Amino acid sequence: MWGNGAEQRGHVLLIAGDRAVHRRTVQVLPSGNLAALATVPTPVLLGDAQIPADLVHLDGVTDQNSLRLRLSIAAAAPGPLLMYLSGRLTTDRKTHEIYLALTSTTGSNTRYAALPWTWIHAELSRRPPGTSTLLLDLVADKHAWPLVQEYGALSAASSVEVFGAIAPPDVHGSGSGQISPYTRTWIDQLRRNPQRPTNARLHALTVGAAALPPGTLIVPSAQGSTVPAVAARQAAQQTTRPPMTNLQRILAGDADFIRSLHRRRRDTAPETPPAPRPDLPIAPPAPTAPQPTPAAPTPPYRQQRAELAEPPRIPAQAPVPVQQPQPSPAAQPDPRPHIYALAQQGQFNEASQLAQAWETDALQTYGITSPQATQWVEIRADLAKQQENFLLATQLWISAGRTRLAHQPADAPEVVATGKSAHYCWNQISDHAKARECGPELISLLRALPSLDRRHLSTAQQRLEFLGNAPSRR
Repeated sequence: MWGNGAEQRGHVLLIAGDRAVHRRTVQVLPSGNLAALATVPTPVLLGDAQIPADLVHLDGVTDQNSLRLRLSIAAAAPGPLLMYLSGRLTTDRKTHEIYLALTSTTGSNTRYAALPWTWIHAELSRRPPGTSTLLLDLVADKHAWPLVQEYGALSAASSVEVFGAIAPPDVHGSGSGQISPYTRTWIDQLRRNPQRPTNARLHALTVGAAALPPGTLIVPSAQGSTVPAVAARQAAQQTTRPPMTNLQRILAGDADFIRSLHRRRRDTAPETPPAPRPDLPIAPPAPTAPQPTPAAPTPPYRQQRAELAEPPRIPAQAPVPVQQPQPSPAAQPDPRPHIYALAQQGQFNEASQLAQAWETDALQTYGITSPQATQWVEIRADLAKQQENFLLATQLWISAGRTRLAHQPADAPEVVATGKSAHYCWNQISDHAKARECGPELISLLRALPSLDRRHLSTAQQRLEFLGNAPSRR
């Protein structure tokens, strides 16, 4: 059944359960989510354009046996499988097992009118490793939420990748008729990345950009979950293990080790660095608190600048086309979903510290111009932007742009994105003196991007000229 070539055929199964409502406000509207996903081409959803694929859209199904049949058919697909679930999680009052509520589900008929999670687990367990992805956009009711919190994520077969978001029962929704933040952003990231990212990377980008409700549980891959620092430290103390790698120690929240990396990087840096070279990142200054924008007459350059759209919040993370190092046999967990979840919760200091520690490790392991280090510079830039530290964000984006230009064509989408992001953040710097300092570096980067909308360069030049004639303002 699991043949190759012409026998391969992918399958996408979209299931809408019951909507979740809190104080008459819709928290998740599964029908809207499925309608939005149905507009995306099936090969893009599946992530494999080389094989034919089927799409099944199940909305309003009330018979759990019909759903079981559809699950069995999907599990028997001889190619890759993407299963998407949206709706409300609930539990059976007697067995306390988790179910996906259907439109006919009530508190008393859950066992017979909802989709048991054990069925999903059983059907996906039949499939070969690496062929199945489970995507979730759910809200847990007050009965299911304690169980979801206890296990950290819903149990699935070890061979299945699980990504998504589960909101708590007491958050306010975005209103009836709207797509959930996670699903909407997941679709947006697909459209913004012509070369479709892997599901893991797509999930990381989505988590960072989506305005998820407070307290939302981020569900990473079942095989690569990012362990919270406290839990990791406790596990390390209770179990005797081989010596940890640098990345494992960073994930475990080893504060002493992280500080030693920072000291090592500071001690090895030259005291008076030479003028920036095109192939070297700029050393960012210490973060500063965002300054409020005082009232002032609108300068002439802003009328044209307003027409330029804000770039995406999350940095492009396509790898720089240089020789990639071979991955280690034991793959490390992806820390980005955890870092972006911290940022969404307003814990910017912890998120920035973790990102900088990972960047330091990438610099020492792969080199200063490596794609791994460049991607962490972009992640730090996006975190600074979310924190409204626009000066640091501008400098980091310029640094990433220079590094990418050393290895990629000037018209590459990832290179152009650095210019757009740097220009946007620079426009938000209200301190005239600080904006003047990095203005020439920004214009130098924009001039090196011939495929970029020329209005970016012209408005930057106009603003720099305006800043040169304006008194400093703090």
